[in-house]
Amino acid sequence: MLDHLSLGVSDYAKSKRFFESALAPLGYKVLMEFGGATAGLGVGGKPDFWISQGGSVGPVHVAFASPDRATVDAFHKAAVSAGGSDNGTPGLRPEYHANYYGAFVYDPDGNNIEVVCHRPA
Repeated sequence: MLDHLSLGVSDYAKSKRFFESALAPLGYKVLMEFGGATAGLGVGGKPDFWISQGGSVGPVHVAFASPDRATVDAFHKAAVSAGGSDNGTPGLRPEYHANYYGAFVYDPDGNNIEVVCHRPA
């Protein structure tokens, strides 16, 4: 079980704005910040997703769990509005399993950020 994940970013301020907006539909917000170059985002007082100035070591894929399909849709809209690039509009991905409903966006550093719901409609 993972406790938290950290991503290196090339432009801290831009990435912070992106993730604050893109993950807001999931209830994520900045909970901790250190030195203007590291932020911990999370829900319920626990930061579990961290970004830090320092550049990426190549694109990574990060998937966040969603409680429902409407939140997946809201994530995609918020992420694209915040400057992300579409990498897969919200929808079923039956090649993964019958109820896999996900959306994908590239963040400002080209990382593939996904939000997925595994529940039936």
